[in-house]
Order: sequence, then structure tokens, then C-alpha cells
Amino acid sequence: MTVDDSALIATTADVDPRASIGPGSRIWHLAQVREGARLGADCNVGRGAYVGPDVVIGDNCKLQNYALVYEPARLGDGVFIGPAAVLTNDQFPRAVNLDGSPKSGDDWHAVGVLIDDGASIGARAVCVAPVSIGAWALVAAGAVVTKDVPAHALMVGVPARRIGWVGRAGRPLFQDGDGWVCPLSGEHYREEGDGLRLVE
Repeated sequence: MTVDDSALIATTADVDPRASIGPGSRIWHLAQVREGARLGADCNVGRGAYVGPDVVIGDNCKLQNYALVYEPARLGDGVFIGPAAVLTNDQFPRAVNLDGSPKSGDDWHAVGVLIDDGASIGARAVCVAPVSIGAWALVAAGAVVTKDVPAHALMVGVPARRIGWVGRAGRPLFQDGDGWVCPLSGEHYREEGDGLRLVE
């Protein structure tokens, strides 16, 4: 196991020796981090959270209590995964094969959820792989994401649909002429493709 000296791992956490834990990261009670998983610097993995084999998590990410991140998910920097949120990995789940024999790890193909920098997934939301979540997007609590999400999109419902845009501060944007403005930061955004971009 590669664990930076400044990382904190609860004695009751289950961290595989083949995992890599970055500086300043914290893994709490009953969390599980599987083989080959890589956590960046200053991440927080809450109580009972699960990080699957070979999952890659960037710097400054937060996985709240009981969040489930299944392989082969990839999370950018500054990603928030809310309590009991799930990133799935099986498009066609079954416990048994056609002949009634139990499925094994060799007879299905895992697909991952990709989450770009700064995006947030609300409590008990489900991201059904394979989907990509754009940078700084916000998926509301309880939403079920079945399609790719554009950068800065505010997504709600089952299935999730876009009802607006959010800025880097996470607040809904309001329209100002042909652009969008964050009421908290004053940042200006313009629509580009199917998402938004920050106007420098």
C-alpha cells in the first residue's frame, strides 16, 4: 500500500495494501478502498463509503458516508459525492447466467462513470454507467442520471433532466442578456456547445 505519511486511515477502515492514498487524505470508520484504487491529495472518504478496484479519484474530493463508487469510475479534482450516492458499473445486471449458474467476475464487462472537475452528486443520487458528468455540474439529491451531463448543468428528477445552470460556487445562475451570472461570485458564463464556459 502506498500511503503518504500525512494521510489518516481509521483503524476500522478496510484499505487494500495495493491501493494508493495521497497526502492529507482521510479514510474513516468502515470505509473500504479496494486494490489498485488511487486517491489524490486531501480527499475525504466517509464512514461506510466504498471505492472499487482501480478507481481513480483526483485531489480534494469528498465521498460522503455510504457513497458507493464502483470500478472503473474516474473522478477529477474537487468532486463531491453525497451520502449514499451510487456510481454503477453494470448496464445489464444479473445474478445468474442463462443456465442458472452464478455469474462470476469473468462473464460481464464493467463500465464506469466519469466525473469531471468540480462536479457534485447529491445524496442518494444514482449515476447509471456509462455516463459522463461535466465539470462543475450539480446533480440534485435523489436524481437518476442515465445520459451524459453537460458542464455546469443543474440536473434533477428521475430520469434526471436539466432545469438550469450552476456556477463554480454551486449556486444556480441567472440570465443576464445573452449570458449567465453567478449571484454569489459575480462570475459570468456563456453557453458553448451543450454546456457553459466561464468568461475570463
